[in-house]
Amino acid sequence: MGIELLTDNEVAQLRSLIVSVRDVVIICHVNADGDALGSSLAWAEYLRQQSKSVHVIAPDQYPDFLHWMPGQMGIVRYDKKSDEAKALIQGCDLVCILDLNVLSRTGSELENVLSEADKPTLLIDHHLNPSIKTVQSVSFPELSSTSEIVFRLIHQLGGYDNMTRSMATNIYCGMMTDTGGFTYNSNQPEIYAIISMLLAKGIDKDKIYRNIYHVFSIDRLRLTGYVLYQKLRVLTPLRASYYTISKEDQRRFHFIKGDAEGLVNLPLQMRNHRLSISLREDSEKPNLIWVSLRSVDDFPCNEMAQKFFNGGGHKNASGGKLFCSLQEAEKTVRDAIQSYASRL
Repeated sequence: MGIELLTDNEVAQLRSLIVSVRDVVIICHVNADGDALGSSLAWAEYLRQQSKSVHVIAPDQYPDFLHWMPGQMGIVRYDKKSDEAKALIQGCDLVCILDLNVLSRTGSELENVLSEADKPTLLIDHHLNPSIKTVQSVSFPELSSTSEIVFRLIHQLGGYDNMTRSMATNIYCGMMTDTGGFTYNSNQPEIYAIISMLLAKGIDKDKIYRNIYHVFSIDRLRLTGYVLYQKLRVLTPLRASYYTISKEDQRRFHFIKGDAEGLVNLPLQMRNHRLSISLREDSEKPNLIWVSLRSVDDFPCNEMAQKFFNGGGHKNASGGKLFCSLQEAEKTVRDAIQSYASRL
């Protein structure tokens, strides 16, 4: 079973690009998740093995349950250290953009900095329709995660033998979180061949799972019960549902970033349910609603996200945002579900 991604010419181009640079900056998307951080940290460590000076920049805060990841202490947060981040970008030879397809997903300020710097850029991503100007683009939307792509690239570049346990841990974390614990977008047999190769590096996959999914506070558990009992709206017979989390709900349950992680998957435990949508009011900005969508089988929640929620993503896992009140967002969700009634 082959796990190679690139042609011989593409591998030669990537190897030549890496050889030609010294200072590298890696940038992921806002609200970085396990895949964004896992792929960035693993790629950074690989480049350091090639004697490169590498810095990872995250646009803003990421969830507390990712703070255990090897190497995350060295991440430069743009929202906290913008001057340092700008200097790193201006002084680098190459910008690596990981786990995003449009620069706007780095946030408006960082997007402007990147556009003005106009540095040679390498894209490594698995989202549809990339629109970033690059010297080389490694884009495979059909794959499970950017972390899977990073593993395949390192392997194809001859770096597997020197892959450390920390690199393998970050890659596994990214693959696991971007597939919901390998419950969606994870039917390709190559994924499990890669997992066996990561296990050979000594990763503790059970501990990685616990570090992500078994670290919530009592407030998060109570928020879960509240959402399922009080807020969940099931639209029978359409086999779809949605729920809202308001600013008041967040204050009541002492909400911290990451506390909504995974909630949107729970309604899909209902028999024959096909679509779950989460609406979360931004805790600071008015009239900003974060939307998460999850589906099963062939329901295209990425299509719905693009059409109704200014977003996109993957067939069974997508996101977006609305610029309106929570009540208006609920109406948009009901309209979206009704428009897809024949496919539910």
